[in-house]
Amino acid sequence: MTTMKSALTGAQNHIAMVDVERPVPGPKDMLMKIRACGICGTDTFFLHLGGMPTGADGSMRSIPLGHEPAGEVVEVGAEVTGLKVGDRVVVNPQGALSGIIGCGGELGGMSEYLLIEDAEVGKSVAVFPDTVPFDVAALNEPMAVARHCVNRSEAKPGDKVVVFGAGPIGLGATIWLKLRGVKHVVVADVIPERLETALAVGADAVINSAEEDVTARLTELHGEAANALGQPRAGTDIYIDAAGVAAVFNATVDAAKWGAKLVMVAVQKKGADIDLGGMLRSELTLIASQGYPTEIFEVTPEIVEHHERFAKLISHRVPFREADRAFGLAMTPGAAEKVVVTFGDEG
Repeated sequence: MTTMKSALTGAQNHIAMVDVERPVPGPKDMLMKIRACGICGTDTFFLHLGGMPTGADGSMRSIPLGHEPAGEVVEVGAEVTGLKVGDRVVVNPQGALSGIIGCGGELGGMSEYLLIEDAEVGKSVAVFPDTVPFDVAALNEPMAVARHCVNRSEAKPGDKVVVFGAGPIGLGATIWLKLRGVKHVVVADVIPERLETALAVGADAVINSAEEDVTARLTELHGEAANALGQPRAGTDIYIDAAGVAAVFNATVDAAKWGAKLVMVAVQKKGADIDLGGMLRSELTLIASQGYPTEIFEVTPEIVEHHERFAKLISHRVPFREADRAFGLAMTPGAAEKVVVTFGDEG
């Protein structure tokens, strides 16, 4: 039996690095050698729990980690078309027959090799050129999440937008908004280094919400408007929650003009008291954004075209042999923006 290293959930807040059997592709499958895999908030959520809940008794089962892999094809089944050994590919984690890759399924991308079941270009994988480093290609999945959020916002070039949260999803949304031609995009966060990154990827202005009055600053940047009762409000058209904290809802309701939109892409860590009366007075539209129904490979050509811009989102590149350190960085608030684990000679 040929084995490989794979990162699974271990004890709470710890990974387990284990030897598992290296998959053997069937006639419709493909095997890829992982060259880079990003760490997501979902990975750290499962690590905090110590696995995935299995039932009403609260017991946990260990699961493979990693749903943001990029790598190269090393074996191709006899019935697979459009793929060959040596192709560089990114993955649709939701396309696996055995469950979502790295999110409760049988397979995880934080492994030396990954089996792609029923491998099909445009459905389970997409090919990218060697002009794009593997670590940047590994941003494909989170950037699809960010793209769906922007699509849900239906932002137009003349709109004025604020993005709360300068993590990978918020910064990705910022890039997509600017590539979409949106006139003015502000990013709000409490970490100065993240705000510097936001400006580097194209934000028109930033707000340190720990030190500045968000409503006053948005009014300064986007002009003055009013809610349905004529009360003064900021002229911001679209609010994007990529932070997942109650303060974002409160800041939005406080600032929202008549007819503004709030797009929620971040997962709220816990319930929040929302000023429903304030939402009513602004006729605030709440739009939820989940996953990437169509965007997973729609984003790939644009990441290829603008890969140097997307590369600015990566704050740490950590080799797989130091996976403990990589996950430790990702689980420490404020320690990292985007951690990508690299395998072998990353390039």
